[in-house]
Amino acid sequence: MENNNKTVLACIDGSNFSRAVCDYAAWIAQRVGAPLKLLHNIEHREAPAVSDLTGSIGLGSREKLLAELTDLEQRRSKILLQEGKLMLEAAKERVIAAGVSNPVVNQRHGGLTEALIELEDDIRVLVMGIRGEEHENQAGRVGAHLETIIRSLHRPVLVVNGEFSAPQRIMLAYDGSEAAGKALNMVAESPLYRDLRCHVVHVSRDGKANEQVLEQAVQRLRNAGVDVVAAKLTGAVEQELCDYQRQHDIDLTVMGAYSHTRLRELLLGSFTAKMLTMTQKPLLLLR
Repeated sequence: MENNNKTVLACIDGSNFSRAVCDYAAWIAQRVGAPLKLLHNIEHREAPAVSDLTGSIGLGSREKLLAELTDLEQRRSKILLQEGKLMLEAAKERVIAAGVSNPVVNQRHGGLTEALIELEDDIRVLVMGIRGEEHENQAGRVGAHLETIIRSLHRPVLVVNGEFSAPQRIMLAYDGSEAAGKALNMVAESPLYRDLRCHVVHVSRDGKANEQVLEQAVQRLRNAGVDVVAAKLTGAVEQELCDYQRQHDIDLTVMGAYSHTRLRELLLGSFTAKMLTMTQKPLLLLR
């Protein structure tokens, strides 16, 4: 997170999460001194299969139906375009009210993942809701695009799952892995975490905590001037972290994401996916 020319990118749609996405993005942008961009993406729908809809009706009727469907899709696109512009304008007003200067708005068409990959080089932190507007009321569900986006981008991704609350206490889930090491360095070096209390939490399933791994992490943060609390826990990693989060009123969790192979995750389940499902506070994920 060292390049101030890169932007904090907030993905918004019509879901209730979009307000909190704007708030967290504004908070990050001001903490790190980065510009803020608001993105609304319009997904293309596949054209309707007219042959499936018409059956054995005559050719003339079929052509007429195709023309009507095409016209309907064009009108739908115009409505979505206008709706998106209104969303962006409301989001822009919200982040300006939060103190952001000169936010940029951007509306794109096509697949969201592809759009973000194209923008990746200019992203400092990506902020998005855990679910889109179609599934926002389905608690415990992770958005259809989210896992693919996290796997595809090599940028920090903040996943927002509730109303905004300015973080005071963060938790670093640390296991000594390469991804966890990146998260550790980010907390030590980024102005985003300055003056925040950091709980470094190491969980072992068998009670054999790696004392050296935890102590090295704590020392790294203390040398950087971070206010650190260390904790060793035993049990199911996801459950222990979420319980600790609740017990200590943690506002934000920082962790590495998807560090194992797809085959291992297919057989054992993904730690990242489980945390996304179980946590009630935002997750800042790094790969």
